[in-house]
Amino acid sequence: MVSQARKSELLFSGSDWNFAKLSRVYDEIEALGTEELGLDIYPVQMEVISSEQMLDAYSSVGMPLMYRHWSFGKRFLYDEFLYRKGARGLAYELVINSNPCIVYLMEENTMALQALVTAHAALGHNHFFKNNHLFRQWTDAGGILSYLDFAKGYIARCEERHGLAAVEAILDSAHALMEQGVFRYHRPPKLSSEQQREGLRERLEYEERSFNDLWRTLPPSQGKTKPEAGDEILAERKKSLKLPEENLLYFLEKNSLVLEPWQREIVRIVRVIAQYFYPQRQTQVMNEGCATFVHYTIMNTLFDRGRISEGAMLEILRNHSNVVFQPTYDDPRYSGINPYALGLDMMQDIQRISTAPTAEDRDWFPDIAGRGDWRDTLLDAWANHRDESFIRQYLSPTLIRKWRLFMLADGADEPHYEVASIHNERGYARIRSALAQSYDIGASRPDIQVVDVDLLGDRHLRLQHKVKDGIMLEGQSRDATLRHIRNLWGYEVSLAAIDAGTGATLSERWTKEL
Repeated sequence: MVSQARKSELLFSGSDWNFAKLSRVYDEIEALGTEELGLDIYPVQMEVISSEQMLDAYSSVGMPLMYRHWSFGKRFLYDEFLYRKGARGLAYELVINSNPCIVYLMEENTMALQALVTAHAALGHNHFFKNNHLFRQWTDAGGILSYLDFAKGYIARCEERHGLAAVEAILDSAHALMEQGVFRYHRPPKLSSEQQREGLRERLEYEERSFNDLWRTLPPSQGKTKPEAGDEILAERKKSLKLPEENLLYFLEKNSLVLEPWQREIVRIVRVIAQYFYPQRQTQVMNEGCATFVHYTIMNTLFDRGRISEGAMLEILRNHSNVVFQPTYDDPRYSGINPYALGLDMMQDIQRISTAPTAEDRDWFPDIAGRGDWRDTLLDAWANHRDESFIRQYLSPTLIRKWRLFMLADGADEPHYEVASIHNERGYARIRSALAQSYDIGASRPDIQVVDVDLLGDRHLRLQHKVKDGIMLEGQSRDATLRHIRNLWGYEVSLAAIDAGTGATLSERWTKEL
């Protein structure tokens, strides 16, 4: 039984929450995070929502403001069906990479759980969003909310002026290309300000009033009778169009001859949203690991200081254990490596190496072993790494043994698997490298680029897919996506599959064949 003196020191008692308790807990958690862990966060805006509102947030990819599209409604109905049937639970919280950082809390949560998710989202994710170099360089947290408000209003006006079907057709095609609608290797421009967007709106309205439809009236060129362009002409054409281009949505937005101004702006809106989520796909282990490490450290510190009761801590640990649970490979629940579990283990391992290293740790990590400055090491890692580089640099032999990782070689012409790397010095290095490579989305996502188009000739858009390890695109999905590209481009489109190693053409698909 908790004594009266101890009870008076507690941040809260019981499972019921109210806004006064939430505010008091947040203030304590923020002070711990900034003073003890050195976290640097955006201002926080916390919203308490119902389960249906959480499902709605799921359907609109977590955005507080979003335009209308049938795919969001389809996602809502699917998630709601699974939730009502008990086949899927809901997240305890949802956090938005914005300034201020918006954190959604479920109203069904107990007070102990609200404390846990506040530390997880409002401190952990918030710090990672603000400080990681990918988010700082590739997203605009200060402009995304106003941009979404602009996008929602703009698309609504387009629906009123041009009809739901016309807007939906453009959104369908743009959504199909979101995976190939990001800049991977150079920084995208920052979102425009409110004043610039107002000027853009006026310009678009002017262009719509004075739109010249000349391109549509040109007769089709006779490509067969026209001689092939020389190497110099081809090189000059590619230079003027800045080819090859990896961002298909960007190329179509800037160069399509059939899109009207309002359609171009819708393509741009989808492209900006796709770019906003690109860093999150590269940092899932680090982002969730950072948030989990922060909430685990803060909650334990609060308990040690007598600010949380034993009962509340038991509930917190139970929910924490559910989050970091890693099923074994033969468990029906297994779906791969749990990013929460791997991220937390690696960050706690850095803490261990910094404070109580073994001789093996000193050999593998001479820069951090025994130095005791685990906070600085973690802050540096959170700021300067993505999943692939973080694993490549910090996954230790100790953790490889704990996770029982080994490496299999699967040759297409071999009837059996080969255990290629085991727990020895060379094996540790190869296992770490292979695991890191699996988190490199540049290596795992299809490399499709625009390689050529003659805007003054037949306007045939040529795409190229560099095939790695013989992995081709799935036929039905490929053909459906090509049709969407054809809708946005307006002319013939072809996709050639090129072996990344030899440069040999493996196949070629034209939209006229679909």
